[in-house]
Amino acid sequence: MDDEIQRIIKVYQTYDDEAVQKRWSLDNPGNKAILIERQQAMKEILKTHGFWPLSDFRILDVGCGRGDVLASLQQWGAKPKNLYGVDLLPDRIEEAKRRYPDLNFLCANAEHLEFPNGSFDLVLLFTVFSSILDDTVAQNIAREVARVLRPSGAVLWYDFRYNNPWNPHVRGMTKWHIHRFFPEFEVHLRTITLLPPLARRLGCLTAILYPMLASVPPLRTHYIGLFIKLMR
Repeated sequence: MDDEIQRIIKVYQTYDDEAVQKRWSLDNPGNKAILIERQQAMKEILKTHGFWPLSDFRILDVGCGRGDVLASLQQWGAKPKNLYGVDLLPDRIEEAKRRYPDLNFLCANAEHLEFPNGSFDLVLLFTVFSSILDDTVAQNIAREVARVLRPSGAVLWYDFRYNNPWNPHVRGMTKWHIHRFFPEFEVHLRTITLLPPLARRLGCLTAILYPMLASVPPLRTHYIGLFIKLMR
């Protein structure tokens, strides 16, 4: 297995640590505000670009983890038979299968997706590319994503735009990176998500302070957007 893939697996295994899980718990109002804001932005983006409702779309979540994001799409009409998730970690795929038995999950390296060309209408990439430090691996995955998307299909993207000085295992995905890895896509992006360590400290004032602070562009740490595959 490629050294970069092994590195990613080891890093993600550390995220199962209890302290890390607690940091992202939805019991924290800041984390909950981040999720609500992201869900609303996803809905707006999908509606704006004609991917609504989701009932007729085949959707692949690359780096699906335990399947929560993919499963949440059912609230917007997505059918379980049309929802597929792939992840590197077998234990996460097994948990996803237990939690969402009607959905389709596979343990796989996204550099080699076992789906025919044009199999999907949407591919989700949520905090995937920021975890990849090797450009060759990133390019391989981007190429596979483009291959399994139908013409005029799209990538739904959510990822860090800044480097994290406390985490050497991730890198910010700037607009330059995105256009480099997805050159044959029409890219629509906007910034989102209040700096998570700050959001988690807002406590009982989250409802008031989160929207105020999130209105300051430099404090928004992620890009969310849709990349539409151009017709050729």
